[in-house]
Amino acid sequence: MPKVAVVTDSTAALPPEVAAEAGITVVPLQVVIGARSYDDGIDPEASPDQVAKSLKDYVPVSTSRPTPALLLEAYEQAAALGAEEIVSVHVSGELSGTVESALLAARQSPVPVHVVDSRQVGAGTGYAALTAAEVVAGGGTGEEAAVAARSRAERTVSLFFVDTLEYLRRGGRVGAAAALLGSALAVKPILRLEEGRVSPLGKVRTSGRALARLTELAVTAAGDDEVDVTVSHLANLAVAEALAADLGQRLERGLGGRHVPVSEVPAVLGAHVGPGLVGVTVAPR
Repeated sequence: MPKVAVVTDSTAALPPEVAAEAGITVVPLQVVIGARSYDDGIDPEASPDQVAKSLKDYVPVSTSRPTPALLLEAYEQAAALGAEEIVSVHVSGELSGTVESALLAARQSPVPVHVVDSRQVGAGTGYAALTAAEVVAGGGTGEEAAVAARSRAERTVSLFFVDTLEYLRRGGRVGAAAALLGSALAVKPILRLEEGRVSPLGKVRTSGRALARLTELAVTAAGDDEVDVTVSHLANLAVAEALAADLGQRLERGLGGRHVPVSEVPAVLGAHVGPGLVGVTVAPR
């Protein structure tokens, strides 16, 4: 293991093979379906598809952050393998208590821990963690990796639309978008992550218009920069694939030959956005 280890959480939406190749340790959040708790991204009983089905069937679904003890265990394992520093990159502290758990665990860690609040979610956090891993692989220090992760996250734009704001409202994560609740069932709210919180950008009447609006916003966010782009969804694959194909063409120069991956959001995120979500993350390199 390098002298600096990188840790993140399951909201970062990193495919297992990508995390393994980058040497990133992923700590799961908890997904509670009915009366049973599962490890996000590990237990098949809490897959994104199962979460979507449970929500549609009105089965209670909730989530919880990893405990400080679980994060401390990850830090101790990294130290035992030779890490002298740790960079711990996590979902926005405005949306989850995971950063707080990491800070508590860092106090007891056998090696210094640089906790990074990405103020992002999903792929936005994932790209920040990958950036930290790239700096480490290049011989950078823990502090340098943490600074690079924060910088990448600050420049990343996360946009999405949902079928309804009801699920975000239930979890208390809708923030300023609460103003849209009155007509949420009749529109597709367009949202973005701003200062770590969910904020409204507008509303449209159909999925087609929402898709077009999301595309234009993503293209504007990318500008002329070299970017990474990810499209995510929950139980809305066809629309997500259409968005990815369109962005792949419109942002061809900025992508530099890289494709636009499409993936379902982690179950722990799906529990708060609900079926029908389509999102796009634009991360300048």
